[in-house]
Amino acid sequence: MSKLFAPLALRAVTLPNRIAMAPMCQYTAGPDGLPSEWHLVHLGARAAGGVGLVLSEATAVLPEGRISPQDTGIWSGAHVDAWRPVAAFLTAHGAVPAMQLAHAGFKASTYRPWAAERGGVPDADGGWTPVAPGTTPFAPNYRTPTALDATGISEVVEAFAAGATRALDAGFAAVEIHAAHGYLLHEFLSPLTNHRTDEYGGDRAGRIRLTLEVARAVRAAVGEEVPVLARISSTDWVEGGWTVDDSVVLAAELAGAGVDLVDTSSGGVSPAQQVPLAPGYQVPAAARIRREAGVPTGAVGLIVEPEHAEQIVADGEADLVLLGRELLRDPYWPLRAAAKLGATPTWPNQYLRAT
Repeated sequence: MSKLFAPLALRAVTLPNRIAMAPMCQYTAGPDGLPSEWHLVHLGARAAGGVGLVLSEATAVLPEGRISPQDTGIWSGAHVDAWRPVAAFLTAHGAVPAMQLAHAGFKASTYRPWAAERGGVPDADGGWTPVAPGTTPFAPNYRTPTALDATGISEVVEAFAAGATRALDAGFAAVEIHAAHGYLLHEFLSPLTNHRTDEYGGDRAGRIRLTLEVARAVRAAVGEEVPVLARISSTDWVEGGWTVDDSVVLAAELAGAGVDLVDTSSGGVSPAQQVPLAPGYQVPAAARIRREAGVPTGAVGLIVEPEHAEQIVADGEADLVLLGRELLRDPYWPLRAAAKLGATPTWPNQYLRAT
């Protein structure tokens, strides 16, 4: 039997298979951060296509935590109402809906990828001043951030917890803490970007403090039955930066804080990164974290062939395979994979005549 199509239990929630849709920003919300009809169709198509776990795009817990002015949010009751039909559709079509809770840190207030402009959005165009561990911008054309003080850090922790509660109110069955790709929590983790001398900086124990506080707050907010995932960058791909050794320690601490699965990505905190792109290039980190930290992991990164995804799960390198760009190209990848791997595809009734 196909291991990729075996169910996966995470607390009180059971995924129908080991295929997840990785969070992918759509840059299509309005200035108020509300999801649009695009999000219903975009995410809903992957549920109809057989994806077991559908993750929302990076959804900001505070207005200043958006990557772009067109990013979605979950900082108010209006966002709960706007997300509710999306979560309901995903659930009705067999997927487990999960929301990625995010704060962009010093990578906030940027133009969306297809804009003519690049870098930081000025106030006149709807931008704002980002926040970060310090005052150094991500890149010269990005906005200069304000360093978070103790009050600001407490507000971030509270915002993640409140965002998790709102996600459940909207009908999502799981949440993921975004601590990767150079966004706020990753900025605190990495020695490349965290030069603080208070309790949130210095050695690794200080630099992981904020991420662990967020994890504990989110777990307390959602209760004991709801799965909590965390996406991390397993390495910065820069000498002197965050490493896989660090990630093994962090993953074990996250598990102790109530995180059920570590979604293992990499990079994003420095423009100087040198990433050795190849199919499954992040799988070894997921496998090592799973083995040494004793926590379930998700593997992501240039996984495109069903046989490769099957091998990752069957060999115990990860418990879950997350697909990003491949699901943009083919929303029905799980149906095709099931046919190739000898599993039973779960076609929507409306599409049965295509089988």
